[in-house]
Amino acid sequence: MRRVCFGAAWVLLLIGSWSAHAQQPMSAGEPSPPAGWNFDVAPYLWFPTVDMSLNYGLPPVLGGRLPTNVAVGPGDIYSHFDIGAMVAADAQNGPFSLLTDFVGARFSATTSNVTIKSIDFFGRSPIPLSRDLQTGTGTTLKLIIWTLAGGYTVVQRDWGNLDLIAGTRLLWVNSKTDFNLALRVTGPLGNGATFGGVGDVSLDRTVVDGIVGLRGRIRFPGMPLFVPYYFDIGTGGSQLTWQIASGLGYQFNQWGAVSLTYRYLSFKHGGATVDHVALRGPILMVNFTF
Repeated sequence: MRRVCFGAAWVLLLIGSWSAHAQQPMSAGEPSPPAGWNFDVAPYLWFPTVDMSLNYGLPPVLGGRLPTNVAVGPGDIYSHFDIGAMVAADAQNGPFSLLTDFVGARFSATTSNVTIKSIDFFGRSPIPLSRDLQTGTGTTLKLIIWTLAGGYTVVQRDWGNLDLIAGTRLLWVNSKTDFNLALRVTGPLGNGATFGGVGDVSLDRTVVDGIVGLRGRIRFPGMPLFVPYYFDIGTGGSQLTWQIASGLGYQFNQWGAVSLTYRYLSFKHGGATVDHVALRGPILMVNFTF
């Protein structure tokens, strides 16, 4: 996976080198970036399907883990939504830019959205758990995804722009799953400890990755429509994280725009406490420029 990220970084560098070489001075009729600092703030609503694979740790007296899947659609999220914030922003001065994107949410998942796959005691074969043994489960999930990056515009033409970006992305997951299992099993350590019945497990994990990517807008000459696009890929605390988004926007004036895009964001950790996180779905965004 790391080779994939290094390869992507080389591709982005080649794009930048090619663009810097190929770009010609803009003619008088083509747009030029405004002088000084320009700011863009964009609150948005994301309606994602969330898929997570978690490996809860069992109590030390037992030793092992509890692999659990959480799959929640947008309808379930917003019907069990407690609090959240979603906003993107950037500041640009000439070809240089700083950008950030923040997603924070707390919501609950019910029995139909949570599946405990097995009880994995260390030194033993996993004990699979069928759905009929899970008479009650529920998960409270707190999630923060924060991206912070710098950018450089390598292409600025009448049809749009292309920026190369590099920065970091943070993932914080705090999860608690309550369970009611119609079984009780004895642990492998010979101390008489058992697992099952009614109880709960929890985890708190923070992962930070480095990312590289590209972003920009494709404009339609003479029309207020534009196509925003974004892609990044990275590694670090994750084996691999990547994100892609695009859609269609409408520019009301120089101060405001609205867009509808589709976004896919993924983290893969390869057997870690937070094994896999994926969010995918449409975004309704409003941009305020000043």
